[in-house]
Amino acid sequence: MASMGEPRFLMCAPSHYDVDYVINPWMAGNVHRSSKADAAAQWQQLQGQLARHGRVELVEPQPGLPDLVFTANAGVVVDDRVVLARFFHSERQGEEPCFQGWFERQGYRVTLLPADLPFEGAGDALLDRAGGWLWAGYGFRSVLDAHPLLAEALGLEVLSLRVMDERFYHLDTCFCPLSDGTLLYYPPAFDFYSNRLIETRVAPEKRLVVGEADALSFACNAVNVSRNVILNQASDALRQQLESRGYSVLETPLTEFLKAGGAAKCLTLRLDEPRLITPARVAPCPTPKWT
Repeated sequence: MASMGEPRFLMCAPSHYDVDYVINPWMAGNVHRSSKADAAAQWQQLQGQLARHGRVELVEPQPGLPDLVFTANAGVVVDDRVVLARFFHSERQGEEPCFQGWFERQGYRVTLLPADLPFEGAGDALLDRAGGWLWAGYGFRSVLDAHPLLAEALGLEVLSLRVMDERFYHLDTCFCPLSDGTLLYYPPAFDFYSNRLIETRVAPEKRLVVGEADALSFACNAVNVSRNVILNQASDALRQQLESRGYSVLETPLTEFLKAGGAAKCLTLRLDEPRLITPARVAPCPTPKWT
């Protein structure tokens, strides 16, 4: 495995990217309607943004795997450990050996979940860099039963969040922990108990709620590098909120990838997440207080 230091990201060039099937609401009506030239240009702009702040490593594109470009779903990486994805839809299961081979060649300690236990990597597992725990989503692509195995493999506390809105089928489409403990998120995507859990762990002044318009522009599907937030698009109001908290907002249009239900975060996987020491357990949802 390469040495740690500057931020490192895994990406996959969109040589074979297209919307070839429908496995989420964004794909409906967009089959074969993506421009390969525009997708390539947008991907290169994102790669260029990331290269200014760290190092981009590449996995080889493969014919017949158009969604391999969404490397966030490869697995979840903490230190030198990676828990690889088990894709829910058969259309993406061919990606698993590609990602497994890449991580093994890089020297990571690889954990494979049972084949019948869907888990879609860092699309549904996001490290809270301030608190040291792992936020893990379930409901559409990943299952709750995977969370105890994540806690065991990574040695981290796992906080389980149920995603309820099919437009936000992965946690990273509606939820983005930032480096100083600020949380960028869209509460209507979650059930009551998950929102209560978020509220018990994240102080009110650290919760930055986005509106539906920003959520549908995938503003939460952002890549956070230090004090930079790289995303598809942000409203003036959201930009001002982030800038008031000391963040620089870097927009890079990713409209061709929105046709498949992904944006900046979906197209990248952070490879250098450090592990802070937290109890390795799955935290229960809080008991609601009825008034």
